[in-house]
Amino acid sequence: MLSGKKIVLGITGSIAAYKACYIIRGLIKQGAEVQVVITPSGKEFITPVTLSALTHKPVISDFFAQRDGTWHSHVDLGLWADAMLIAPCTASTLGKLAHGIADNMLVTTYMSMKAPVFIAPAMDLDMYAHSATQENLKKLSAAGNHIIEPQSGFLASGLDGKGRMEEPDKIVRMISEWFDNETSLRQLTGRHIMITAGPTYEKIDPVRFIGNYSSGKMGFAIAEECLRRGANVTLIAGPVNLSCSEGIRRIDVESCEEMYEAALRVFPDTDAAILAAAVADFKPEQQCDRKIKHDKGNMTLHLKTTTDIAASLGKLKTERQCLIAFALETDNEEQNAMHKLKSKNADFIVLNSMRNKGTCFQSDNNKITIIGSDRKKQFPIKSKIEAAGDIVDEMVEVISHKSNDR
Repeated sequence: MLSGKKIVLGITGSIAAYKACYIIRGLIKQGAEVQVVITPSGKEFITPVTLSALTHKPVISDFFAQRDGTWHSHVDLGLWADAMLIAPCTASTLGKLAHGIADNMLVTTYMSMKAPVFIAPAMDLDMYAHSATQENLKKLSAAGNHIIEPQSGFLASGLDGKGRMEEPDKIVRMISEWFDNETSLRQLTGRHIMITAGPTYEKIDPVRFIGNYSSGKMGFAIAEECLRRGANVTLIAGPVNLSCSEGIRRIDVESCEEMYEAALRVFPDTDAAILAAAVADFKPEQQCDRKIKHDKGNMTLHLKTTTDIAASLGKLKTERQCLIAFALETDNEEQNAMHKLKSKNADFIVLNSMRNKGTCFQSDNNKITIIGSDRKKQFPIKSKIEAAGDIVDEMVEVISHKSNDR
């Protein structure tokens, strides 16, 4: 939502200027305050009276309001606004914005703008496709402006092609979603989140090991999502062929014992731990220091259980900390997840089922169910990047609840 947001709406001389009325209505409906700045040619397509009636504010077009010395300050507008939207934006105005030709109130306001700027081009298909227009768009995008791509369709010229301004409701939704996303980016600022990811390998001899098919994609996606939301992230990764952002503190391990030791060092200083790693449950009682030869015939391998990382951290967890564990099951999924929730002292379990084809190991998709003592949420099949957002959303809710209880 846009409640309390201040938006400068720039309107240029395009036949699509009439759509600005629908944009204004959509912005105000979401709680925004709108100030229109219009170019002289824009007034040829839509009157300031109409725009003023919708915004309940005088429309700004000229530098000087009257001949008594009063004037409109583009600098003040740049400081006042939470965002600037230029819709529609003609090829002419695109060129002026890209090259700093500040010959009207709209461009000077743009050049003074401290807030993010969204630009919705509108023009005929050949003008849009022209190399000059494309270069201007690239330049504006590289400068950090948000370009709202025009759509293909029937144009005022009678031709059919790309150049029609995006629909007003979609423009409003894009701006609203941008602000929602910016809010979410600050959710984990100052928080330290630990994530485990990937498999562990338990050596049998120098060339063989007990492991599993985990790719680490889910854990890495969660780490990136936490970083995106402002967290200080420590990623304890088993042997995987994945890279992560430089902002993530990465600790590479191989065995369960190495992962356990790393987690014990990091966990006390964390606000939350997400245990997405597929840790091997068993390891050989003895490791051979030389390769076991095939010509020795059949071999009996004696196994023992590995350290239960989740249960160990669950015992150490304080009231302020959040612990999230994963459960991959083949049957009795929810029953097993509830047992794990209690035995690990977790805040919630992220449940995966091997019966959901095309998810889990090696896949780019996942189908999760979040199970807690007070919650059960089932999600459809999504990319692991999208699923990471769902998991982090739940974690943020738990962290917030714990913070409010203190």
